[in-house]
Amino acid sequence: MYFAGIDIGSTMTKVVVVADDIVSQVIGPTGAEHRHQANKVMEQALEQAGIPFDDITYVVATGYGRINVPFADKQITEITCHAKGVASLFPTARTVIDIGGQDAKGIKISNGKVLNFVMNDKCAAGTGRFLEVIADVLEVKLVDMGPLSLKAKRNVKISSTCTIFAEQEVISRIADGVEVEDIIAGLHDAIAGRVYRMTERVKIEKDVVLTGGVAKNIGMVKAMEDHLGYRVLVPKEPLLTGALGAAMLGRERVLKALERGESIAKGSRRLETATFFE
Repeated sequence: MYFAGIDIGSTMTKVVVVADDIVSQVIGPTGAEHRHQANKVMEQALEQAGIPFDDITYVVATGYGRINVPFADKQITEITCHAKGVASLFPTARTVIDIGGQDAKGIKISNGKVLNFVMNDKCAAGTGRFLEVIADVLEVKLVDMGPLSLKAKRNVKISSTCTIFAEQEVISRIADGVEVEDIIAGLHDAIAGRVYRMTERVKIEKDVVLTGGVAKNIGMVKAMEDHLGYRVLVPKEPLLTGALGAAMLGRERVLKALERGESIAKGSRRLETATFFE
């Protein structure tokens, strides 16, 4: 049996298809049309797996736009899905720090179950969007920010907690002749400090796993480790833990029902989706 998890985030949409192991995974930009993008990435994942849509036993949707997946059998919150996905990759994980495009989350877990969590989804500061804005100001590519920050001779303190004011502060630093590398290192330190203080509210414990798009930034990983005082674990593809957890929760739900001899309640897959994959 095959199970799919689809995670519609604020900036990226992810799909993972599993059987006993992962058989396909796809990442694409979310855009304004959630339903269209959900169909598109699912079609790509099915093509990669070499199976038709009818072979998918159960689909779980999660993330910011989970209600906009017409072919999902169930919606589950991203907090629960991240916990499950991270625990499957790192059984010793106790804390998940997820920094995405528009929010940051700190999740305390035990054996894949959520014990507590905190979230910042009201302000861009401390998210990937914050880094995107500053990258534009500094005229550097987002993917280059991590390597550049590792060349810094010092961390330039960025005190503003508002993205707009931080942007003005960075412009002022540039005018003062401060090196770009030092500014970026200071930004990473500011974001890491903000997220660390937020996550400390759930009592951070090792092992700590860093997920989300920002986890691909080696400078941010270093900054977070500096605040924690020890190394963090990073998945091979840190964007996929939510979708992976969603697929695994769907698999778990179906297998438990079969063990009890029960039929599993499934969503009404929309006609538009069925024809989309014909």
